[in-house]
Amino acid sequence: MNTLSRRGFLVSSALGAVLSAAPRLVRAQSAVKVGTAVLGDYALAGPFVVAQERGYFAQEGLTAEFVPFRGGPDLVKAVIAGEILLGAAGSTDILVFREAGMPLKMVATQTEGNHFTLNVAPDVTGVGDLKGKAIGVTRVGATTWVFARMVARENGWDPDRDVKIVGLGGLDAQLAALSRKEIHAFVWGDGGAVTEQQGKSKVLMRLDRVTPSWISQIQYASEDGIRKSGDQLRKVMKAVFRGQKLMHEKPEDAANDIAKKLGWTPAATLAAHKISGTLLSADGTFSVEALKTMQETLLEHGVIKKRVPVDEHYTKEFVPVKL
Repeated sequence: MNTLSRRGFLVSSALGAVLSAAPRLVRAQSAVKVGTAVLGDYALAGPFVVAQERGYFAQEGLTAEFVPFRGGPDLVKAVIAGEILLGAAGSTDILVFREAGMPLKMVATQTEGNHFTLNVAPDVTGVGDLKGKAIGVTRVGATTWVFARMVARENGWDPDRDVKIVGLGGLDAQLAALSRKEIHAFVWGDGGAVTEQQGKSKVLMRLDRVTPSWISQIQYASEDGIRKSGDQLRKVMKAVFRGQKLMHEKPEDAANDIAKKLGWTPAATLAAHKISGTLLSADGTFSVEALKTMQETLLEHGVIKKRVPVDEHYTKEFVPVKL
């Protein structure tokens, strides 16, 4: 080996040693928190669970913490306070909270149509069996209450006289009342598939039968978050919609991830997928006409008292989400 080539060999070897000893440069991860109004809903929480379990947030340069809440009001407070960047909840929340002056904007549809279900006692054979009986809902004035009234009207009944609609709270209270025969049905999300698997109730129908123009679940952010953290929002939403894509294309794989987080069996999770999986939005695009219909329905039932311009409820700057 001549002097020149020997010197080149020593230099390159030394440089290689220095580089191997130096710490690797890692792209900085941005910390964010995301949340859902509840945990026990496949279509609502599932995409966030999959995005976290499959590393989709990390691939967008995000360190994401997923926080499920105990209801829409708690989630809204956290989003407005800046503790949660992106929240997902029932779509009527945006209409209710915007009327109350909350600085929120809908940024995407998560679940199209209406994935809520009418769940009945095992011995109920059809909707007609419910005339004169009691139907459980979360609370009077809630979306579940509106849906129960719409079921009654769809069947030609007076919702104030021909059925009794009872505000009971959470799922445990609904099931306890059902077992005591104090109610014969209750309105719930796709989690009704779990109690059906357990033999405690059965899913009689999905409620898009009574709400042909509807958006079931949405994603929203605070106006401040949209203004200051738009790039982060886009990355978060891309990760979540990648989760939805996997739920569409490989439901069995996604179900294993989701079942562990929700505490459901894989079979119950796949049963929930049969209810709402086809309604998961591919890119977040939403129907303004559906929002108008929903606002008119809530006004009709007294859930909201005034008509706020529909375009104040949303921004379209984040949709369609491009994967």
